[in-house]
Amino acid sequence: MNVTEAVTTRRSIRQFTDQPVEIAVLQRVLDRAQRSPSGGNTQPWNAIVMTGKPLARLTEAVLAKAAAQPMGEGVEYPIYPKELEGRYERQRRAVGKAMFDSIGLAREDSAGRMAQMGKNWSSFGAPVQLFTYTRKYMGPPQWSDMGMWLQTVMLLLREEGLDSCAQEIWAMYGEFMKAQLGIGDDFIFFCGMAIGYRDPDHPINGFPVPRAPLDEVVDWRGF
Repeated sequence: MNVTEAVTTRRSIRQFTDQPVEIAVLQRVLDRAQRSPSGGNTQPWNAIVMTGKPLARLTEAVLAKAAAQPMGEGVEYPIYPKELEGRYERQRRAVGKAMFDSIGLAREDSAGRMAQMGKNWSSFGAPVQLFTYTRKYMGPPQWSDMGMWLQTVMLLLREEGLDSCAQEIWAMYGEFMKAQLGIGDDFIFFCGMAIGYRDPDHPINGFPVPRAPLDEVVDWRGF
């Protein structure tokens, strides 16, 4: 698989099979991902990778937490800015509608939509979770570096025939997650990422996710 194929076939998978992922594959991916760029070679990312019984225990704990406090608690950063507007907000709403439409959940079916969103906590059935965090004093440039690392990981997973779903929703319980994972208070919890093999027949993995036209996001000068 070349880079273009990895980019064009990567998408956020929300229904995985239970096929296990070999640790040797994950080690190979994460070792190669260490070549990701970062300002001054700071490499500000840290990660915890879980599967099996440890992940099952964490899943049970966060499901209980979400049931008790469904609106989140201990959020360490806003997942979306309050000022989100224009095409940014339209794109966010459109992908959400397309996702729910793909599995036949009407807008008025609040319970069904909440149940679908709750599948985040069981990693959409994926056998592996990767949790990312960084030092609290890191600024926007280092957060950008962390995003480049995550993108590199996701593309390398595709090269291995694997899939993923980056999940910022875990940050709804940032302080709780740090306590569960043994992450110190001098760090900030960023996100989770479900890793596994996609269910190719599930409709939630096939709805279209359009991108903004190039001329809408790029200002060409001097060409």
